[in-house]
Amino acid sequence: MKGTIKALFVSITLLICTASWAAVDVIEFENDADRKRYQELAAELRCPKCPNQNLVGTDSGIAYDLRREVARLIKEGQTNKQIKAYMVNRYGDFVLYKPPVNNKTLILWWGPGLMLLMGVIVFGVIVLQRRRNIATDKEQPEDLDQD
Repeated sequence: MKGTIKALFVSITLLICTASWAAVDVIEFENDADRKRYQELAAELRCPKCPNQNLVGTDSGIAYDLRREVARLIKEGQTNKQIKAYMVNRYGDFVLYKPPVNNKTLILWWGPGLMLLMGVIVFGVIVLQRRRNIATDKEQPEDLDQD
């Protein structure tokens, strides 16, 4: 009985370990410069399926395929700019963490600043109105004392 439980425990442990070995993404490069380029590009490119994660930070199937595609393009000798252009052509500007400034992305670049400016203006208007209300409130009690 003890031998059966021990064998079952060992086999379950091995199954768990093999699943973790399968999750490791090993891509071989000829030199360290290509490996570094791969890591930089995978960190700069966003997974189209996963919310706010780059290709390095997710284990989704599409991210796995895109990592392989980036590695293939690097091995073919394409530049970072060419690889990004290929990905944008295929997946759109969404795949870039730093999308270019163009008509489609103006709201991304100017929106936060405009919202901040509108907030400052609204805050200023509220402060001015309160100051005026305080000034008129100070004048009103004097009128009441005279009656």
